Amino acid sequence: MKFTVGVALSPLDQLPELAKTAEECGYASIALPDSLFFSEEVSASYPYTPDGSRFWNEETPWVDPFVAAAAMGAVTSRIRFYTQVLKLNPRNPVLLARQIGSVAVLTGNRFGLGVGLGWSPEESRWCGGHFDHRGARADEAIDVIKLILGGGMVSYEGTYYEFGKLRMSPAPTEPVPVYVGGHTEAALRRAARVGDGWTSAMIKFDDLRDVLGRLGKLRAEYDRSGPFEIQAVCVDRFGLDGYRQQAELGVTDAIVVPWVFYGVGLDGPLQAKKDGMKRFADEIMGQL
Repeated sequence: MKFTVGVALSPLDQLPELAKTAEECGYASIALPDSLFFSEEVSASYPYTPDGSRFWNEETPWVDPFVAAAAMGAVTSRIRFYTQVLKLNPRNPVLLARQIGSVAVLTGNRFGLGVGLGWSPEESRWCGGHFDHRGARADEAIDVIKLILGGGMVSYEGTYYEFGKLRMSPAPTEPVPVYVGGHTEAALRRAARVGDGWTSAMIKFDDLRDVLGRLGKLRAEYDRSGPFEIQAVCVDRFGLDGYRQQAELGVTDAIVVPWVFYGVGLDGPLQAKKDGMKRFADEIMGQL
């Protein structure tokens, strides 16, 4: 099982050093969050907290994940980066393909695309997107992105997106993996049907077991086999035994915030975070 460092809510000036330390300690990837803005008006509940409230506020620091990946990629050589997860609904997939391809090329094929629909109607509408039929729109968006990143002159005609023959150069020399997020039946079907993996929000172990069982059945239904990443943010299994249980369940990539296990906050000092990453690598990763 691999380990990925989640850097959500960290001060932005810490990101390059966190990436360098993660690479030195043997972490596989950096998980990059996505939030376009904090809207005072919210017409939908956040789906991953018990009461539907957001766990960040208008002063919480965020950065465009493509910019973050490029900045951290410039100071590293091996560690990978993936969005966890990028909201498709507010964005045009042709423009997204340009951004994804650029980061993949600049990092030497070290970028993966974790995607979700986006939960906020305001984020979609205020960025020129549409909140209606967002599942079907996301399906087409994934098709568009894969098509363009595959290289060559391509065109597309769908229900929601269409364009004539175009080519974006350079194209990545390796396919950009797509990890589908979401805990609903529709999201799991999307992951099983078109994803290279599934990525979770915060989830308890028993719920994770149910999800992975369902994913296995859906992948068989779609006649899909072969490698499939399971990226998990499991909130109630920690320590050596806990991560062994996750691995036995089928988790291939545990997303962790190592410094919180040693009493350092998300906005804590850089050196304390680096120390926490090293300690976790020694005490957990090095012993599995």
